[in-house]
Amino acid sequence: MKAGHRAHAVTLTGVGERAHLLHPGIDLETHIQDVLSAMDAEEMNDVVLVVHSYAGMVGTAVADRRPERLHHLVYLDAVLPEPGESWSSTHTPDTQAARILASQADPLYSFPAPDASLFGLSGDDHSWVTRRQTRHPGGPYTHVLEFDPQRVAGVPRTFISCTEPPLATIDVSRQRMHDPLFWGGHWLPGSRVVEMKTGHDPMVSDPEGLSHWLLDCSRQDRLCSA
Repeated sequence: MKAGHRAHAVTLTGVGERAHLLHPGIDLETHIQDVLSAMDAEEMNDVVLVVHSYAGMVGTAVADRRPERLHHLVYLDAVLPEPGESWSSTHTPDTQAARILASQADPLYSFPAPDASLFGLSGDDHSWVTRRQTRHPGGPYTHVLEFDPQRVAGVPRTFISCTEPPLATIDVSRQRMHDPLFWGGHWLPGSRVVEMKTGHDPMVSDPEGLSHWLLDCSRQDRLCSA
Protein backbone atom coordinates (compact mmCIF):
# COMPACT_ATOMS: atom_id res chain seq x y z
CA MET A 1 0.00 0.00 0.00
CA LYS A 2 1.09 3.58 -0.57
CA ALA A 3 1.06 4.22 3.19
CA GLY A 4 3.74 1.58 3.71
CA HIS A 5 1.59 -1.24 5.07
CA ARG A 6 1.32 -4.84 3.91
CA ALA A 7 -2.29 -5.92 3.42
CA HIS A 8 -3.40 -9.55 3.61
CA ALA A 9 -6.97 -10.59 2.76
CA VAL A 10 -7.51 -13.93 4.48
CA THR A 11 -10.25 -15.97 2.82
CA LEU A 12 -11.97 -18.33 5.23
CA THR A 13 -12.41 -21.99 4.38
CA GLY A 14 -15.53 -22.69 2.32
CA VAL A 15 -16.24 -19.19 1.01
CA GLY A 16 -15.05 -16.93 -1.81
CA GLU A 17 -12.26 -18.46 -3.85
CA ARG A 18 -12.14 -21.29 -1.29
CA ALA A 19 -15.81 -22.23 -1.83
CA HIS A 20 -14.65 -25.51 -3.37
CA LEU A 21 -13.50 -26.52 0.13
CA LEU A 22 -17.01 -26.21 1.58
CA HIS A 23 -17.93 -29.30 3.63
CA PRO A 24 -20.24 -30.09 6.56
CA GLY A 25 -17.41 -30.23 9.11
CA ILE A 26 -16.43 -26.55 8.93
CA ASP A 27 -16.96 -24.73 12.21
CA LEU A 28 -15.82 -21.57 13.96
CA GLU A 29 -12.53 -23.17 14.98
CA THR A 30 -11.76 -23.85 11.31
CA HIS A 31 -11.96 -20.14 10.58
CA ILE A 32 -10.01 -19.13 13.68
CA GLN A 33 -7.21 -21.43 12.55
CA ASP A 34 -7.37 -19.93 9.03
CA VAL A 35 -6.45 -16.52 10.46
CA LEU A 36 -3.91 -17.76 12.99
CA SER A 37 -2.18 -19.86 10.33
CA ALA A 38 -2.04 -16.93 7.92
CA MET A 39 -0.49 -14.75 10.62
CA ASP A 40 2.12 -17.41 11.32
CA ALA A 41 2.89 -18.19 7.67
CA GLU A 42 3.28 -14.52 6.73
CA GLU A 43 5.10 -13.69 9.98
CA MET A 44 2.59 -10.98 10.80
CA ASN A 45 3.26 -8.93 13.92
CA ASP A 46 1.93 -5.56 15.08
CA VAL A 47 -1.21 -6.43 13.13
CA VAL A 48 -4.23 -4.22 12.55
CA LEU A 49 -6.80 -7.01 12.32
CA VAL A 50 -9.97 -5.97 10.51
CA VAL A 51 -12.93 -8.30 11.00
CA HIS A 52 -16.18 -7.79 9.14
CA SER A 53 -19.66 -8.98 10.06
CA TYR A 54 -19.58 -12.64 11.26
CA ALA A 55 -15.78 -12.45 11.50
CA GLY A 56 -16.18 -10.46 14.71
CA MET A 57 -16.40 -13.93 16.25
CA VAL A 58 -13.10 -14.90 14.63
CA GLY A 59 -11.30 -11.68 15.55
CA THR A 60 -12.39 -11.92 19.17
CA ALA A 61 -10.90 -15.42 19.35
CA VAL A 62 -7.64 -14.32 17.70
CA ALA A 63 -7.30 -11.44 20.16
CA ASP A 64 -7.89 -13.88 23.01
CA ARG A 65 -5.19 -16.27 21.81
CA ARG A 66 -2.61 -13.92 20.25
CA PRO A 67 -3.08 -10.49 21.86
CA GLU A 68 0.65 -9.78 21.71
CA ARG A 69 0.55 -10.02 17.90
CA LEU A 70 -2.15 -7.36 17.47
CA HIS A 71 -1.67 -3.60 17.30
CA HIS A 72 -5.39 -2.87 16.89
CA LEU A 73 -8.59 -4.85 16.42
CA VAL A 74 -11.17 -3.29 14.11
CA TYR A 75 -14.75 -4.55 14.29
CA LEU A 76 -16.09 -3.48 10.92
CA ASP A 77 -19.87 -3.52 11.42
CA ALA A 78 -19.18 -6.84 13.11
CA VAL A 79 -20.51 -9.21 15.73
CA LEU A 80 -19.55 -8.36 19.31
CA PRO A 81 -20.01 -11.60 21.24
CA GLU A 82 -20.23 -12.34 24.93
CA PRO A 83 -18.35 -15.41 26.20
CA GLY A 84 -20.46 -18.51 25.64
CA GLU A 85 -22.35 -17.08 22.67
CA SER A 86 -22.44 -18.14 19.04
CA TRP A 87 -22.85 -15.96 15.95
CA SER A 88 -26.55 -16.82 16.00
CA SER A 89 -27.07 -15.73 19.62
CA THR A 90 -27.76 -12.08 18.79
CA HIS A 91 -30.13 -12.80 15.89
CA THR A 92 -33.92 -12.94 15.97
CA PRO A 93 -35.57 -16.36 16.28
CA ASP A 94 -36.82 -16.07 12.69
CA THR A 95 -33.32 -15.43 11.34
CA GLN A 96 -31.90 -18.27 13.41
CA ALA A 97 -34.54 -20.72 12.22
CA ALA A 98 -34.19 -19.76 8.56
CA ARG A 99 -30.41 -20.16 8.51
CA ILE A 100 -30.38 -23.40 10.48
CA LEU A 101 -33.12 -24.94 8.35
CA ALA A 102 -31.35 -23.88 5.14
CA SER A 103 -28.13 -25.46 6.39
CA GLN A 104 -29.87 -28.70 7.34
CA ALA A 105 -31.42 -28.90 3.87
CA ASP A 106 -28.05 -28.57 2.13
CA PRO A 107 -25.79 -31.65 1.76
CA LEU A 108 -22.77 -29.41 2.46
CA TYR A 109 -24.48 -27.83 5.48
CA SER A 110 -24.48 -24.20 4.34
CA PHE A 111 -26.93 -21.34 3.88
CA PRO A 112 -27.22 -18.67 1.15
CA ALA A 113 -25.87 -15.14 1.40
CA PRO A 114 -28.42 -12.34 1.89
CA ASP A 115 -29.36 -10.11 -1.00
CA ALA A 116 -26.79 -7.35 -1.41
CA SER A 117 -29.54 -4.73 -1.30
CA LEU A 118 -29.58 -5.24 2.49
CA PHE A 119 -26.08 -3.77 2.47
CA GLY A 120 -27.35 -0.61 0.77
CA LEU A 121 -25.90 -1.64 -2.60
CA SER A 122 -27.54 -1.04 -5.95
CA GLY A 123 -26.61 -0.89 -9.63
CA ASP A 124 -23.15 -2.10 -10.58
CA ASP A 125 -22.06 -2.52 -6.96
CA HIS A 126 -25.06 -4.76 -6.25
CA SER A 127 -24.35 -6.84 -9.34
CA TRP A 128 -20.64 -7.12 -8.53
CA VAL A 129 -21.24 -8.35 -4.97
CA THR A 130 -24.05 -10.70 -6.05
CA ARG A 131 -21.75 -12.39 -8.57
CA ARG A 132 -19.13 -12.99 -5.91
CA GLN A 133 -21.17 -13.98 -2.87
CA THR A 134 -21.08 -17.66 -1.96
CA ARG A 135 -22.97 -19.81 0.51
CA HIS A 136 -21.76 -19.69 4.09
CA PRO A 137 -20.83 -22.78 6.12
CA GLY A 138 -23.54 -23.50 8.65
CA GLY A 139 -21.31 -24.87 11.39
CA PRO A 140 -19.92 -21.50 12.54
CA TYR A 141 -23.43 -20.14 12.92
CA THR A 142 -24.13 -22.09 16.11
CA HIS A 143 -20.58 -22.80 17.34
CA VAL A 144 -20.15 -21.30 20.84
CA LEU A 145 -17.06 -19.18 21.55
CA GLU A 146 -15.41 -19.06 24.95
CA PHE A 147 -12.87 -16.31 25.61
CA ASP A 148 -11.46 -14.03 28.31
CA PRO A 149 -12.93 -10.52 27.80
CA GLN A 150 -10.25 -8.91 29.93
CA ARG A 151 -7.49 -10.40 27.76
CA VAL A 152 -9.20 -9.34 24.53
CA ALA A 153 -9.70 -5.85 25.99
CA GLY A 154 -5.94 -5.56 26.29
CA VAL A 155 -5.93 -4.94 22.53
CA PRO A 156 -7.09 -1.45 21.47
CA ARG A 157 -10.39 -1.73 19.62
CA THR A 158 -12.37 0.35 17.16
CA PHE A 159 -15.94 -0.45 16.17
CA ILE A 160 -16.86 1.00 12.77
CA SER A 161 -20.63 1.30 12.71
CA CYS A 162 -22.20 1.45 9.25
CA THR A 163 -25.50 3.25 9.60
CA GLU A 164 -27.01 3.98 6.15
CA PRO A 165 -28.68 1.55 6.05
CA PRO A 166 -27.99 -0.28 9.32
CA LEU A 167 -27.96 -4.07 8.98
CA ALA A 168 -30.48 -5.56 11.38
CA THR A 169 -28.31 -8.51 12.44
CA ILE A 170 -25.70 -6.07 13.82
CA ASP A 171 -28.23 -4.14 15.95
CA VAL A 172 -27.36 -5.92 19.20
CA SER A 173 -23.65 -5.26 18.65
CA ARG A 174 -24.39 -1.56 18.14
CA GLN A 175 -26.07 -1.47 21.52
CA ARG A 176 -23.25 -3.35 23.22
CA MET A 177 -20.46 -1.09 21.96
CA HIS A 178 -21.87 1.75 24.12
CA ASP A 179 -22.71 -0.38 27.17
CA PRO A 180 -20.43 0.35 30.18
CA LEU A 181 -21.26 -3.12 31.59
CA PHE A 182 -20.38 -5.06 28.43
CA TRP A 183 -17.64 -7.64 28.97
CA GLY A 184 -17.95 -7.03 32.70
CA GLY A 185 -16.94 -3.41 32.21
CA HIS A 186 -13.81 -4.23 30.18
CA TRP A 187 -15.11 -3.20 26.74
CA LEU A 188 -15.33 0.58 26.92
CA PRO A 189 -11.82 1.36 28.23
CA GLY A 190 -9.47 1.23 25.27
CA SER A 191 -12.26 1.13 22.70
CA ARG A 192 -13.86 3.73 20.47
CA VAL A 193 -16.73 3.89 17.99
CA VAL A 194 -16.69 5.65 14.65
CA GLU A 195 -19.62 5.96 12.29
CA MET A 196 -19.69 5.62 8.54
CA LYS A 197 -22.79 6.84 6.75
CA THR A 198 -22.84 3.91 4.36
CA GLY A 199 -24.07 0.33 4.33
CA HIS A 200 -22.68 -2.93 5.66
CA ASP A 201 -20.07 -3.33 2.89
CA PRO A 202 -18.07 -0.07 3.05
CA MET A 203 -15.17 -1.76 1.27
CA VAL A 204 -17.50 -1.61 -1.76
CA SER A 205 -19.68 1.44 -1.08
CA ASP A 206 -17.05 3.75 0.45
CA PRO A 207 -13.53 2.31 0.10
CA GLU A 208 -11.81 5.67 0.54
CA GLY A 209 -13.68 6.41 3.74
CA LEU A 210 -12.89 2.97 5.09
CA SER A 211 -9.20 3.31 4.20
CA HIS A 212 -9.08 6.58 6.13
CA TRP A 213 -10.26 4.89 9.31
CA LEU A 214 -8.05 1.83 8.92
CA LEU A 215 -4.98 4.01 8.49
CA ASP A 216 -6.07 5.98 11.53
CA CYS A 217 -6.25 2.74 13.53
CA SER A 218 -2.72 1.87 12.44
CA ARG A 219 -1.52 5.12 14.00
CA GLN A 220 -3.18 4.49 17.36
CA ASP A 221 -0.87 3.66 20.24
CA ARG A 222 -1.01 0.15 21.61
CA LEU A 223 -2.38 0.53 25.14
CA CYS A 224 -3.28 -2.08 27.73
CA SER A 225 -6.88 -1.39 28.71
CA ALA A 226 -7.50 -4.42 30.91
